[in-house]
Amino acid sequence: MSRLKELFSDSVIYGISSVLARFLNYLLVPFHTDLFRPAQYGVIGLVYAAVAFLNVLFTFGMESAYIRYAEDRKEAPNVFKTLQLALLGFASLLSLLLWLMMPLFLPLLSLTPDTSGIFLLMIGILWFDTLSIVPMAELRLIRKASVFAALRIGHVAVNLGLNFYLLLVLDMGIEAVFVANLIASVVMTLLAWALTSPMLKGIWSPALLQKAFHFGWPFVPAGIGYAINEMLDRFLLSGMDAADAERIYGAGTTPEDLVGIYNACYKLAVFMLLFVQMYRMAWQPFFMRHSRAEDASALFGRAFMAFHAVAAVVFVAVSLFREQIVAIRIPILEASLIHPSYWAGLDIVPYLLLAYWFHGWYINFSSGIFIKEKTRVLYKITLLGALVTVVANVALIPLFGMTGSAVATLCSYGVMALTLGRISRNVLRVEYRLLRSLGLMLFAAIMVFGADIAGTWFATSEAWGEMIGIWLYAGILILVAGASWVYLRPLRN
Repeated sequence: MSRLKELFSDSVIYGISSVLARFLNYLLVPFHTDLFRPAQYGVIGLVYAAVAFLNVLFTFGMESAYIRYAEDRKEAPNVFKTLQLALLGFASLLSLLLWLMMPLFLPLLSLTPDTSGIFLLMIGILWFDTLSIVPMAELRLIRKASVFAALRIGHVAVNLGLNFYLLLVLDMGIEAVFVANLIASVVMTLLAWALTSPMLKGIWSPALLQKAFHFGWPFVPAGIGYAINEMLDRFLLSGMDAADAERIYGAGTTPEDLVGIYNACYKLAVFMLLFVQMYRMAWQPFFMRHSRAEDASALFGRAFMAFHAVAAVVFVAVSLFREQIVAIRIPILEASLIHPSYWAGLDIVPYLLLAYWFHGWYINFSSGIFIKEKTRVLYKITLLGALVTVVANVALIPLFGMTGSAVATLCSYGVMALTLGRISRNVLRVEYRLLRSLGLMLFAAIMVFGADIAGTWFATSEAWGEMIGIWLYAGILILVAGASWVYLRPLRN
């Protein structure tokens, strides 16, 4: 139990930093949705979707490779210097290629030659973020969680402050969003370099680079597949037939509007994503530290159960109260959390929360793959998920619009998690109690979607029906929390 406390204490530290960082960053959502039209906000979404794709190529799996091989602290300086110099050269080469190919990429991002400066800013963001990967991984590996947290929060604070200054004081356009991000990335990267500079005393090792390359390269197709799962829906929605968009959402609604609405409502899934990410930050170093323990399999199974129980409560709470959450007023901005013109996409939220819940399963199941260095299987699974994403989006978007994209994301993450779980059991035997875990997830999903139907009926039947709906939601949340507690009985015993 003490080791689980170690895992979750690190998760809490990462979580506090992530919560604060996400909260500060989330202040940009009401600010941007109040300031920009949905079509403009859609451009921001497309550019950051491209960043997600390209970031995979720039980093080349070196974050995971560093955590794997720098565990040997005597060898860590050599690993640090080798990977950092390799990323410096690789990121510079890719940046040059992107600049040369800029005319080809601009139309894909809804940019024009007049707004090509945004593309150059995107390249700068990618370059600096890539060179912070290894230093930030070092801070995680040596459990400098508070320093890591301070850098993350500082990055977001600088980004937030510059957004307000550039947009409100200097009256810049959407390019201000990327100028602010670039400056924040420069500041964080320079500080990370300074804090980890003693690690540069190591020596360049081609043998280490080759080993890291063989470990890390499967993360490239895996990362591209993940980016497809996360971001391709924006591009497919932007290419949706205009007639279908109007048929589903009403006259005057364009595919560009849908990208902006979808991008804004997608951000409500941040609550589950935040929990999953803070768990992942602590989980990867944790299972590497305890991989040689005699009871490692039992320990990893208990960690999964604890994660699953908390995820159930997060899913139900955010799903049921999403309409109340988006209506929260931000005093400083005098705006709601998400502008009402974007609320048409709120139906996608439960599906996305479920998708990220499955992503948490995937992260748990990856422990055996990392420990046994069987990472090549990851790209195959992720590409399978990407295939599901493409097929499901193409099939469902014309019929259901944004909801179709969200369901496609859920299908993809579900397939990846269950496939990896099956393979992982052959690599490292861990008792995950999957039937029991699926039962809790299914129960929570039935409660949420059933409550949505009942809540709609209450809200339209009586003037006081909305209040009944809220009490119903609260009761369901308590019920699912109780079910999670029962689910954890083996862990308590």
